[in-house]
Amino acid sequence: MQSNLPPAASKAPEPQPFFEQLQKEMEQLFDRFRGYPTVASALPRLGLGEGLHPAIDMAETEDAVEITADVPGVAADDLDVSVHGDMLIIKGEKSDERTQEDKNYHLHERSYGSFRRQIRLGFTPADDAIDGHFADGVLRVKIPKPAEAKTPNRKIDIKAK
Repeated sequence: MQSNLPPAASKAPEPQPFFEQLQKEMEQLFDRFRGYPTVASALPRLGLGEGLHPAIDMAETEDAVEITADVPGVAADDLDVSVHGDMLIIKGEKSDERTQEDKNYHLHERSYGSFRRQIRLGFTPADDAIDGHFADGVLRVKIPKPAEAKTPNRKIDIKAK
């Protein structure tokens, strides 16, 4: 007996090309090496986004550089802000632990992540001039420019041909 029906679709997933699979495995390996959570869904719970890099805003005025970093859920004791030459370094750690119990299961999750951001200032600040504040998950650092870094802006005339 002959059937005119098309063959049934295979339920097995299509094999991924070799390099896509290799890239995925290498990313997982590097994430484990760096100490990132192995479950991608843990990243939003950490509150620092993918790769554990806090969002940073930098504004420069004539007299100072102002830096704002969003580090929600990080305690002040877990932040380390330092200056090395003309480089501002912001480091921190965040850990999260939660337990959930129900009739049929017990869930206990831990996640941990650390970050390090380096910002080149373009000048070496005076030791006692830096002002930093941390409140409600927002770090604010104001770094006054030394006199030699306060160069006036010069307008450059552009000639059209």
